[in-house]
Amino acid sequence: MGETDSSSKSNRWSLQGMTALVTGGSKGIGYAIVKELAELGATVHTCSRNQTELNESLNEWTTKGYRVTGSVCDITSRVNREELIATVSSQFNGKLNILVSNSFNSIAWS
Repeated sequence: MGETDSSSKSNRWSLQGMTALVTGGSKGIGYAIVKELAELGATVHTCSRNQTELNESLNEWTTKGYRVTGSVCDITSRVNREELIATVSSQFNGKLNILVSNSFNSIAWS
């Protein structure tokens, strides 16, 4: 059947080998984005200001077999952003394919 075959469609949406950073990923829209990216095969790092919520989310994702890591970070803090980027750069060997800045605060990433 060629391109209409269902396996072709699923392969088209694969994110295998891709890396992603999603800020604010422990709840709400950020949580849904992390889940979707992980389900599509991406390796995801997320951050949250709340350690408890982050741990709960990470436990859920680990149970499902998703490749998701996380760290506590307040992205309104320049120092925290620099630490986050260093962490992600180290984990992903300098390769970041997808950045989702899921924050209600307007920040500059510089």
